[in-house]
Amino acid sequence: MDADVTDSAGTPSRPDNPAEEDEAKDRATEGDGDGEGEGQGGEAPRAGAVPEANDARRWLRWTALGASFVLLLAAGVGSWLYRKLDGNITTDTTAAAELEAYEKERPTPIAVDAQNILLIGSDTRSGKDNRKYGPDKGTQRSDTTILLHLAGDRKSATAVSLPRDLMVEIPSCRKPDGSRTKKQFTQFNSAFESGGTACTIRTVERLTGIRVDHHMVIDFAGFKGMVDAVNGVEICLKEPIDDDDALLRLDKGRQKLNGEQALGFVRARKTIGDGSDTERMERQQRFLGALVNKVQTNGVLLNPTRLYPVLDEATKSLTTDPGLNSLKDLYNLVRGMRDIPTEQVQFMTVPRQPYARDPNRDELVEPDAGRLFEQLREDAPVSVVPAGSAKPDKEGGSPADEKPDDVGSESPAPTPTFTGSNAATDECE
Repeated sequence: MDADVTDSAGTPSRPDNPAEEDEAKDRATEGDGDGEGEGQGGEAPRAGAVPEANDARRWLRWTALGASFVLLLAAGVGSWLYRKLDGNITTDTTAAAELEAYEKERPTPIAVDAQNILLIGSDTRSGKDNRKYGPDKGTQRSDTTILLHLAGDRKSATAVSLPRDLMVEIPSCRKPDGSRTKKQFTQFNSAFESGGTACTIRTVERLTGIRVDHHMVIDFAGFKGMVDAVNGVEICLKEPIDDDDALLRLDKGRQKLNGEQALGFVRARKTIGDGSDTERMERQQRFLGALVNKVQTNGVLLNPTRLYPVLDEATKSLTTDPGLNSLKDLYNLVRGMRDIPTEQVQFMTVPRQPYARDPNRDELVEPDAGRLFEQLREDAPVSVVPAGSAKPDKEGGSPADEKPDDVGSESPAPTPTFTGSNAATDECE
């Protein structure tokens, strides 16, 4: 029907369909002007004809509408995913309040651009995913504790394992029931068992003189989930493993571990190596190095579709301080680490030796431990060498770093060297 058709009263009639009305207006408009195209010279368009220009305009309108819908949908999904990950994280407000109460006794940060993060692996049996590892007795211990130092220029990261059997001074701490413990000299992991995260942080700060800026606590389920999210991690075994306590059976040689196997591997103690906690910590460090290498070389940190599953699994079982309790905070932390070369991601155990009064416990080796803590406090470099390589000298530095006598006194001090490994090490080569 043409746009100018009238009814018997002479009043222009409106098409029943608004879309037909738009078409009629388009044809009428095209009929005006310089006479080019269909309908020129006053001739009415043929019935049923759809001008190409009108098709293009309608196509553009539908394309714009569709694009807007897709953008809104993507924004909605992105917002939902963000809120989901944010909601996964548990904030440790109790520890924050306790640390604030003891702010005056805490170390003052020296290198303001550096960050020190205390990573605590909890052996809690609470929750359906953790019950299989033993009965839930209502307590939890720090199965693994690592002080992670991120250099101010973000060109290196140093992870220092603190033995759970290390004999240390633990201050009076607040217990979950509100009562307080007595100051005591005992093994390190007692701090977490009796006074939680805040007590562990205060103990570490007194031991090292290093200000702990943030902390993360992750349980068995979270660790397994992260390993599975990156599709497993490869290790090499010199001997097969058959450990009922760790729920682990592996053949000799190159092995790709899933989350359950990885947890057994880093926790096993009785049937691997010499059965000592020291050997177990070294195994944990090697595994973490392989995990870091896997994440960096597979582009996980740069690919949102790969990064999301890792963050989802990690945050499900993650407890942090208020400064790291959002996805934005965690992303900023990861972004600062993603460009660190794997050979500059270093792992070591604090210098220690069997405790003189009980060989089943550990004590610090001085002055080596003090030298390490000083370097980290001041954000000064440290280096590591594999066990059996050049040994650190009594001042904490490698003899290979010493300068000849004819070098002027203005030469820089040697970089202290400790036994350890880095994320670039491939045990299978």
